[in-house]
Amino acid sequence: ELVRKGIPHHFRAIVWQLLCSAQSMPIKDQYSELLKMTSPCEKLIRRDIARTYPEHNFFKEKDSLGQEVLFNVMKAYSLVDREVGYCQGSAFIVGLLLMQMPEEEAFCVFVKLMQDYRLRELFKPSMAELGLCMYQFECMIQEHLPELFVHFQSQSFHTSMYASSWFLTIFLTTFPLPIATRIFDIFMSEGLEIVFRVGLALLQMNQAELMQLDMEGMLQHFQKVIPHQFDGGPDKLIQAAYQVKYNSKKMKKLEKEYTTIKTKEMEEQVEIKRLRTENRLLKQRIETLEKESASLADRLIQGQVTRAQEAEENYLIKRELATIKQQSDEASAKLEQAENTIRKLQHQQQWDKIDPHCGDKIKQGEIKRNNSFPDENNIARLQEELIAVKLREAEAIMGLKELRQQVRDLEEHWQRHLARTSGRWKDPPKKNAVNELQDELMTIRLREAETQAEIREIKQRMMEMETQNQINSNHLRRAEQEVISLQEKVQYLSAQNKGLLTQLSEAKRKQAEIECKNKEEVMAVRLREADSIAAVAELQQHIAELEIQSS
Repeated sequence: ELVRKGIPHHFRAIVWQLLCSAQSMPIKDQYSELLKMTSPCEKLIRRDIARTYPEHNFFKEKDSLGQEVLFNVMKAYSLVDREVGYCQGSAFIVGLLLMQMPEEEAFCVFVKLMQDYRLRELFKPSMAELGLCMYQFECMIQEHLPELFVHFQSQSFHTSMYASSWFLTIFLTTFPLPIATRIFDIFMSEGLEIVFRVGLALLQMNQAELMQLDMEGMLQHFQKVIPHQFDGGPDKLIQAAYQVKYNSKKMKKLEKEYTTIKTKEMEEQVEIKRLRTENRLLKQRIETLEKESASLADRLIQGQVTRAQEAEENYLIKRELATIKQQSDEASAKLEQAENTIRKLQHQQQWDKIDPHCGDKIKQGEIKRNNSFPDENNIARLQEELIAVKLREAEAIMGLKELRQQVRDLEEHWQRHLARTSGRWKDPPKKNAVNELQDELMTIRLREAETQAEIREIKQRMMEMETQNQINSNHLRRAEQEVISLQEKVQYLSAQNKGLLTQLSEAKRKQAEIECKNKEEVMAVRLREADSIAAVAELQQHIAELEIQSS
């Protein structure tokens, strides 16, 4: 009862420590060590210090003693309780404590308030306790001020829009310090109950004005009118607060209801999160299936392009094969012509053995054969052979001239002999015998000349036959070389033909394999497209079901 009437200013530090049992706390000895450590919340604390009681002389100067000790206490607590760390609003409570006591004692009292007065739960990152307080306070409004509750609902004026700071700062940011300090005296004695009482009393006292205002007007009323309604003193407000009916059992019941609601909400959130995750995975699967479908379509198009290219290559190979076949046929015709030429040469050689007097025919055949071998090597050989033949012909002509000269000489001797022997019977017998011997000598010489002429003619024929034989041998050798060359060319063309046939069969086999593979790929693509369509339909149905469930 004395606390409700107000604690004297000079006793307030001692009484607050006694009310929260903060004397001789072991953590007080750790305070100096904590100040030497570094906190991850230092930047946030520095930022908010200038906003804490900016008009109070103890705190308004930058880097003043008040701001420094406020920073020390907040930093020390952020190191003691790393889960909470630092939360906006707690600096106002620490600032009020520092106005009453030294920083070590203020630190100990603040630790006790956080641990035993539900403030730690209020300042946790989740602020679950603040949500509970808002729910309990809203239920009290619905019970005690139903018309105002309906008005708040119609204006979408939520409890947290005006009452959050009441619970987080114990009205330190709402009322001037003398009134807020009186409420804090009772809070140190009775806990958060006084916040519920004072808050409901404020709404009762301002119900008529609030009922006439919209949401913006109500916010202005809470920020500018209510803080100055009790400048004359807080006694009226405190009396009105204790006239409010506060049922602790009902508050416990509301706490259980809120816990149940939150548990259900958490389960729903978990389910929604799971459904969203599943929905995201289903969408990813749909995207994957669409990409696979697009990839399969690209592969199908690529396969069709490949098939077209292979068809064109097969057409080119067939054309090349036809050209090679034509070349092979031409080579076969040339080979046959060469064989016929060889047979003719052999036949001509046999004919020459039977009839050696066929020089003109040989020369004509030579000319024809030379025409059949028009390359440079054959022309050179034929020129050499022609030169040799002409040389032998010249020798034969020279021999013939010599024979003719000898015949003429013999005829002259014969004429002279006839002239001498015209008077042979008139001469004596000895002289007749000499004449007979001379006749025999002339006869012998004539026979010798005839024999030499025959020998020369035989030699001439032999030379002609040797020349013809050499020419025939050269022709035969050239024909054999040509036949060998043609055979090698035929073998090469046959091997090339076989290789091309092998390539053609291999190309046909590959084309058949590719066509079979393309057909399989087309079937696989169609099957996958059907599966993808079915999967997409199933996923869409599943998504629709999930959306219905989530709604």
